[in-house]
Amino acid sequence: MALIESKLRKDDKFARRAEHWRGEVEAMCQEEAEIRLGGGRKRQEKHRAKGKMTARERVEALCDPGAPFLELGLWVAHGFYEEHGGAPAAGVVIGVGRIHGREVMVVANDATVKAGAWFPLTAKKVLRAQEIALENRLPLVYLVDSAGVFLPLQDEIFPDKEHFGRAFFNNARLSAEGILQVAAVMGPCVAGGAYLPIMSDESHIVDGTGSIFLAGSHLVKAAIGEEIENEELGGSMVQCDVSGVVDHRHPDDASCLAKIRSQVEQLGEVPGSPFARRPPMEPVHEVAEIGGVLPIDRAKPYDSYELLARLLDGSEFDEFKASYGKTLICGTGWIEGKAVGVVANQRSIVARRTGTGESDKELQIGGVIYSDSASKGARFVELCNQKKIPLLFIQDVSGFMVGSRAERGGIIKDGAKMVNAVANSVVPKITLFVGNSYGAGNYAMCGKAYGARFLFAWPSAAIAVMGGQQASNTLLSIQLRNRGDGVSEEEKTELLARIQKRFDDAMNPRYAAARLWVDAIIDPAQTRRVLGRALECVGLGGEIPAFRTGVFQT
Repeated sequence: MALIESKLRKDDKFARRAEHWRGEVEAMCQEEAEIRLGGGRKRQEKHRAKGKMTARERVEALCDPGAPFLELGLWVAHGFYEEHGGAPAAGVVIGVGRIHGREVMVVANDATVKAGAWFPLTAKKVLRAQEIALENRLPLVYLVDSAGVFLPLQDEIFPDKEHFGRAFFNNARLSAEGILQVAAVMGPCVAGGAYLPIMSDESHIVDGTGSIFLAGSHLVKAAIGEEIENEELGGSMVQCDVSGVVDHRHPDDASCLAKIRSQVEQLGEVPGSPFARRPPMEPVHEVAEIGGVLPIDRAKPYDSYELLARLLDGSEFDEFKASYGKTLICGTGWIEGKAVGVVANQRSIVARRTGTGESDKELQIGGVIYSDSASKGARFVELCNQKKIPLLFIQDVSGFMVGSRAERGGIIKDGAKMVNAVANSVVPKITLFVGNSYGAGNYAMCGKAYGARFLFAWPSAAIAVMGGQQASNTLLSIQLRNRGDGVSEEEKTELLARIQKRFDDAMNPRYAAARLWVDAIIDPAQTRRVLGRALECVGLGGEIPAFRTGVFQT
């Protein structure tokens, strides 16, 4: 493999860029620390006073000491449900932890947030955790402490395909696939929510705090007139010793979690990864320098090879069709000892001569997918499927090229080839958003709709139909046309500013993460560690089926 030689100049511009992104990461980390407090310190203390650990304390006690926890969906529900007091992290913690060295998906209700009630985005987040567990064959541990559906929003969470009931549907599918699910009832487990732990393969309950029933004492009295306390109705002794609904009961959270750890330790060996591995190597160029590579202005060009030089083992890269379709970089390398095929948008501007005359020169704009780039990308995706190499898409894409020249060159059919290949790819796909992700470029580069096993974003990312400036000017022209004559320049400026702000807010990566378009916003300096962990998980997913595509346009 060829060594990527860095041409990065560590000048004043480099220092300003690095300082800017350090500041963005620090601000993000401060906000994340607030989100991790859940309902706040007072509610946490009230929670502990009941003899219970908090959700994050439970996760820490469950996982191996000192092992990194890859938290997903931390920003989910950010800015949502404000009229109900908010729901930090949607009231549930999910992520990949290690138990006796084995990768495990963990789902833990945070009872400091509305008693662990399920909001619409809570359901979406739990379903995402189950999806990741199913795709990558990860054992799944549920730490249940929930008051059930958040009733004021029940119509947005109860009956639809991707709503609350889908979690139990997934329970059944995971079990049928032989993927272990263990549940611990560590607080209330009410109504339909009672099915989640009992549809798991093995269940636990904690004395004095855990309870499980289809209807609590108030509803029982209203429905059938029976007066009974919750503990007598569905406490640990009733549900473990009398009804036999639960398999194990424990005196406290710590002993319950220790038992689950011992059960996971006894699981059979995981089959070997079907993907190539070798001893990991650090890049030749410092990962911490990535912040100095990225421009502060998303519209500015930069050399994407500089990113690869700081992400790939040994800064080595075996490039595919290096001199063709240059706005898309394709090739293979290694990340933390795991083989990976890279599809990355190239943001630097290169010239391509399309004829013999000087006037017949076309400039390719960085970050735009042209016909040649799309054809190259489709072919490379096919090749990685043939070779059984997982794919990493690094997105900084403005979309496909537009205009008469592109249309006559068949940009739509060439773009369709790439979208088809990505959609039908059977090797695991991981997507990293480092900058722009606009329009159909998001699809071709494996956005959320195209089945990536994991999706991560840097603080520099922006996901939208088009760039904010283009979108704002387009909307402004439509609104001005609808209003007719008589709009002053001052009104135009004010209207444009309002539209621009709305688009700028929507293009913040926090906006995407709040809606689970991405699984996590990560520090660029931690990218190798995060991608290495994701590649470890996708390597557990078992055999890869045969690759085939539909009809390609020629």
